[in-house]
Amino acid sequence: MAFHLDQVVPWGRSFAEYVAMFALKPHELGRRILGCGDGPASFNAELTAHGGGVVSVDPLYRFTAREISSRIDDTFPLVIEQTRKNADEFVWSHIRSVDELGEMRLRAMRAFLADYPEGQREGRYIDAELPCLPFAERSFDLALCSHFLFLYSAHFDAAFHLQSLRELCRVAAEVRVFPLLELGAVRSRHLDGVVAQLTTEGYRIATVKVPYEFQRGGDEMLIVRSPDTDTRVADRR
Repeated sequence: MAFHLDQVVPWGRSFAEYVAMFALKPHELGRRILGCGDGPASFNAELTAHGGGVVSVDPLYRFTAREISSRIDDTFPLVIEQTRKNADEFVWSHIRSVDELGEMRLRAMRAFLADYPEGQREGRYIDAELPCLPFAERSFDLALCSHFLFLYSAHFDAAFHLQSLRELCRVAAEVRVFPLLELGAVRSRHLDGVVAQLTTEGYRIATVKVPYEFQRGGDEMLIVRSPDTDTRVADRR
């Protein structure tokens, strides 16, 4: 039986993982960054501490820190159990065991929870969700979507993915999505069709290898730019 979840769950990743998953270069960390579907990741907390500018959006942020912590407590054992049962779907090199994975995730989520109240006051954590975002066009240089689009392909259809990627391209000069696998460590059922449709519409798309692989075979990100994005803007230092 493949890895399965009935719904999207809060599961936080670290700053170092974001850097690897999205192949982020040092100069890119100084851009205006949107994290879409960040959940309880510590990327925002850690980048902010290093002087970066990032806004995270997630419907999870309509809840208090106490409520999010309770939700993490409820779902953590389920995710760990699914990981143990389907350990062959993952690469145990950088992360060496299920127990180590659990410790890493808890550290990231605790860092998020510690930062969350202040981040909400500062407008760094915003209750919003795809496919409609509360930002003006080109509010950001770079939008990152970690472990939501494509990963939950069984939960969200191709039309949702198309609408979401168009919306991300509306608010950001460049969009990066990781991974391109769905739960179960198989290529997203929507990926080829979504890429074909966006290409037909004039979007510029690339699939890029990244220095991160935990889901077996999950070492690629999708880069999307809208037809009217100036490449010089998207590539600026």
